Amino acid sequence: MKLSQFHYTLPDKLIALNPSQNRDESRLMVVNRATGQIEHKIFREILEYFKANDVLVFNDTKVFPARLFGNKEKTGAKIEVFLLRELNREQRLWDVLVDPARKIRIGNKLYFGTDEALVAEVIDNTTSRGRTLRFLFDGPAEEFKKTLYSLGETPLPKFINREVEPEDSERYQTIFAANEGAVAAPTAGMHFSRELLKRFEILGTKSAFVTLHAGLGNFRNVEVEDLTKHKMDSEQLIVTQKTATMLNDAHKQKQNICAVGTTVMKSLETVATTSGNIKIFDGWTNKFVFPPYDFTVANMLISNLHLSKSTLLMMVAAFGGYDLIMHAYNEAMKEKYRFGTYGDAMLII
Repeated sequence: MKLSQFHYTLPDKLIALNPSQNRDESRLMVVNRATGQIEHKIFREILEYFKANDVLVFNDTKVFPARLFGNKEKTGAKIEVFLLRELNREQRLWDVLVDPARKIRIGNKLYFGTDEALVAEVIDNTTSRGRTLRFLFDGPAEEFKKTLYSLGETPLPKFINREVEPEDSERYQTIFAANEGAVAAPTAGMHFSRELLKRFEILGTKSAFVTLHAGLGNFRNVEVEDLTKHKMDSEQLIVTQKTATMLNDAHKQKQNICAVGTTVMKSLETVATTSGNIKIFDGWTNKFVFPPYDFTVANMLISNLHLSKSTLLMMVAAFGGYDLIMHAYNEAMKEKYRFGTYGDAMLII
């Protein structure tokens, strides 16, 4: 398939700039792959599509305040630094993006905070935009991390075109976030409230967790028409024995397995064997799923409504079927669903 096949025109007013008032009150479009039927629900009504012993698979990654604003030495030029990942805890080395990139050279110092609470030195230019920074900080690692995060802000994607607000630190996060390392939230999981999870528990469904530290690659533009030539950024993935055992048992018992979000689906397909079982894993994945693709683990998917030409839309189309999903997206626009990170959800069964 070609990139242009995933283009659609989304009115700006349908991009959600804020989350729904309550997590489980966003809208839910239910798409049935077998019949092509589309239903319109409220997210908490999702319970109707599950039964005892079905398994919901969540991504328990935790987003950290990855966006920093600082000034360059001497000139005082404003610089935005986006923390991607910690490279070395002892040496305070971080892989970052800087904007504007052209103004930053190896050896430059950057200052952060009103009283220059933190100083960083550029020690490597890894790509045209990427850099390695060494933060100059005397003190224990925990104190450094605390200082760093106090200066950072919630890394909302650029298409949420507004100032970051205090509530974003809580709402751009799932309620079960546990393992820090993501710079992009696993958005499908953000629709689950404590009350809804409790109701699933009472119903007898099971919850499994993977950890995929979602990166900025999820928002990066695809720049090749031939999708086989697109390279995804690598993201760290952990799948434990407990999760593998639970899912392999469910697979054997022919129970429904629902991937909560594209990050979970990517994780499961990374570690799946040809027979549909999954194995434990602790490493990196750059798996790119687009149509046509045969899925081997999950038979249900919850996902937000993604932007035009995004790799996330491509994965959803691979799972739901290209024609059906593009039709559903047209329906969603007609029905004024909210798109993007803080938008409404889709359940594909």
